[in-house]
Amino acid sequence: MTRTDPAPLLRDTTTDLLPPARPRALVVMGAEPYRLQFDDARRARLAELADVVDPGWVTSFDDPRVASRLAEVDVLLTGWSAPRVDAGVLARMPRLRAVLHCAGSLRPHVSDALWDRGVMVSTSADLNAVPVAEFTYAAIVMAGKKAPFLAADARRHRGHAPREPRGRLGNSGLTIGLVGFSRIGRLVTRLVNQLHDVTCLVADPYADAAEVAAAGGELVPLAEMLPRLDVLSLHAPALPSTRHMIGAAELAALPDTATLINTARGSLVDTAALEAECVSGRLHAILDVTDPEPLPPGSPLYDLPNVMLTPHVAGSLGHETRRMSDAALDELERLVQGRPLQRRVHRDEMALSA
Repeated sequence: MTRTDPAPLLRDTTTDLLPPARPRALVVMGAEPYRLQFDDARRARLAELADVVDPGWVTSFDDPRVASRLAEVDVLLTGWSAPRVDAGVLARMPRLRAVLHCAGSLRPHVSDALWDRGVMVSTSADLNAVPVAEFTYAAIVMAGKKAPFLAADARRHRGHAPREPRGRLGNSGLTIGLVGFSRIGRLVTRLVNQLHDVTCLVADPYADAAEVAAAGGELVPLAEMLPRLDVLSLHAPALPSTRHMIGAAELAALPDTATLINTARGSLVDTAALEAECVSGRLHAILDVTDPEPLPPGSPLYDLPNVMLTPHVAGSLGHETRRMSDAALDELERLVQGRPLQRRVHRDEMALSA
């Protein structure tokens, strides 16, 4: 459950008085994300809510245009390619009260020093989850039809008739397994229930069975789930405890012609074990992420007709990213108005976060 702080953002912790109503804000992210996420309309909205430290946007805290003005900053808006807000940065930003993240994973950008200082952190990652869930749902539908693999057969054989054993075809009656009841996992659970007569199984040791059931799934242990599946889709974070959680034994437990979908993190899967299963032709795979990423040129996965590879495109791309800018600006408006953050993140939540 997301927790909020009832205190206004810009409370001066030394005097317990509110500073001037308009905070000083700075955007820190890569050049391409900024170009996509902050068009004229969004830059104008930012200027309405805050005094933006000139030049308004930088890629580094060491940019000479702002290095001497970091002490003025109350709020950071961060995004992809933003540097880490560590103790050294915080020492140069004594007024900093909030970091509003306009992208996906917070993990590369936050530090213990940030939490120790009590800086409020908000993320728009739930909005980044939407296109990933949409992509995953489309992949599940395509996997049910075996469409990417039949298309590969057609290219190889110059004909439309299936030449390879692809197993059952169609999306009615599928059994779909999701590993991880994350933001994305929850959305996918709801989306797949649009299909006819599906069974959606969820494996997550931290999930609540009632919440899973309310979304349309059934919480089961991973080992129990795997032999029942037509499609296995991964939605767990990359943690030491989840590295290679889908290894040789787990892949062997999947039925013949099942499809593995990974839109989460490549490290969740033992690549060598997956290569062996896919080279044999027993399993299919739709992989938006791999380990390593990208795969080395010699990987057999590139040429297999039962494997579809995409270059990490499931997350927000192009104008999709503007939803996250809008969410961060909504958070800034709440802070200026003294209202609690809607998407605040706390240190203890990072342990299980992507």
